[in-house]
Amino acid sequence: MDLRKFVGSRPLIMAGACVLVFNEEGQLLLQRRTDSFDWGTIGGSLELGESLEEAAARELHEEAGLTADSFKLISILSGKDMYYKYPHGDEVYNVLAVFEAEGVRGVPVVNDDEGLELRYFSLTERIPELNPFSERVLRKLGYIVS
Repeated sequence: MDLRKFVGSRPLIMAGACVLVFNEEGQLLLQRRTDSFDWGTIGGSLELGESLEEAAARELHEEAGLTADSFKLISILSGKDMYYKYPHGDEVYNVLAVFEAEGVRGVPVVNDDEGLELRYFSLTERIPELNPFSERVLRKLGYIVS
């Protein structure tokens, strides 16, 4: 946020982590976002001095109240198709490490002010109100094909 005071809403490169949490039925945990009111993946940007894995663990706990034994790196995504414009106007080009959480413990619970609710969704059916950026990530990784 300090950087935004200097550059305003102009595009920035933002490094972050996305955490995929699957239940026993293979459904993906998504959160209804407070900024756009649609469903998105768990994750967020790195804090100063933080590793990608530490960001994944922090975001998983902050946004869903969960912990994981480990995080399996699925992919690193970047480039022009990782552009996102937030509802309030800030623009970013994401460099995104996508992890799958393994050995997840706890019961999903909204644990911060970024989410309204949490729910598991089947990836074999259309997810209503899926955040366009989350959809782009899931399609790029082959989790959504239709």
